[in-house]
Amino acid sequence: MTTEEMKTYFIENYSELQAIKQDNGGHENKTLDYRIKVISAKLASLGVNVEDLTLVK
Repeated sequence: MTTEEMKTYFIENYSELQAIKQDNGGHENKTLDYRIKVISAKLASLGVNVEDLTLVK
């Protein structure tokens, strides 16, 4: 898998998790939050700024 393919894969995963978090209605979900942090770290290591991709903080 190329770097660009990895970026695309992780961006898609990150956006899916963001949508789930938004639909979660503000309920705490530690597993979801952890997965978002992990993918954020992976994207950051690939030089992708997730700030523009973040729906819910």
